[in-house]
Amino acid sequence: MTTRAFPAGFLSSGGLSLNTLTRDELDAIHQATLEVLNEAGVFVQMSEARRLFAAAGARVYDDGLVKIPPRMVEEAIRTAPSSLTLAGRVPARDIVIGGGRVTFTNFGEGIRIVDPHSAELRSTTKHDLIVLTRLLDYLDVIGVVERAVGSQDYPAPMQAIHNYEAMVNNTTKHCFLGPENGANVETILRMAALAMGGDLADRCPVSFITCPVSPLRLVEDSCEIIMASARGGAAVCVLSMAMAGGSSPVHLAGTLVNHNAEILAGLTLAQLTRPGAKVIYGSSSTAMNLKAATAVVGTPELGLINAAVAALARYYLLPSWVAGG
Repeated sequence: MTTRAFPAGFLSSGGLSLNTLTRDELDAIHQATLEVLNEAGVFVQMSEARRLFAAAGARVYDDGLVKIPPRMVEEAIRTAPSSLTLAGRVPARDIVIGGGRVTFTNFGEGIRIVDPHSAELRSTTKHDLIVLTRLLDYLDVIGVVERAVGSQDYPAPMQAIHNYEAMVNNTTKHCFLGPENGANVETILRMAALAMGGDLADRCPVSFITCPVSPLRLVEDSCEIIMASARGGAAVCVLSMAMAGGSSPVHLAGTLVNHNAEILAGLTLAQLTRPGAKVIYGSSSTAMNLKAATAVVGTPELGLINAAVAALARYYLLPSWVAGG
């Protein structure tokens, strides 16, 4: 079949998209975010992280509050990569994210499962993760594999390490997981190096996820994961879980500013740790059901938040990870 080239001046849509914000609105959210970071600040629990901020010119207070000047935030945005190659254990499984490229992953981390043999509802195990990882490895629509369930038959401090062992031995796709702390990041990267033959310089087969605590808190484990990932050359998905009407303002604009401030604070910490560190602009932000006090998914509100978050990531030329529902 002959492929016909577009004629000069052909106007292409560039693909289906939901554009909920204008450029002026994105500029306004950015400026409001810089104002929040500079005047309200963020709580940074880890003393080493506070020292990095202070050395770069942020105003750091005894109670852990850090006020980040706009120039520091914008320099961090400039030094973060605009696209990333998420390496598989084999090159055929590599995925490039950034720009208009889209791929899909599974949801995680499940803590309860219906046993396929007994129909019993029970806690998840490492064996469950092995079986589900093999399934995800088979599915072509899944570009990268997030840990689907947790290895709850192992002690909590060690679960992340067992999660990665179950994943790396049962898929050649790139893996994402929450490592719990910085020490586990280092251990998992050593495991990944063994899986890749000892060198992660250009091909790291694992990335990490960490969540600030809304509103505007970079807690100890989140700081550790961001900094250890940057030092180890791994990508880190800084993923806000702001909840409109609960942990963030009830309206979309306010929640986006809160969300954006948390992500950019984490991104700035990563760049202060290692300029050029790989950061993914992440979101699991949603709205709260004000009657039931629960997070809602599969709703118009979540769709609007997700579209706006993706637009913000494109505004900053950052690869993004947006949770659906």
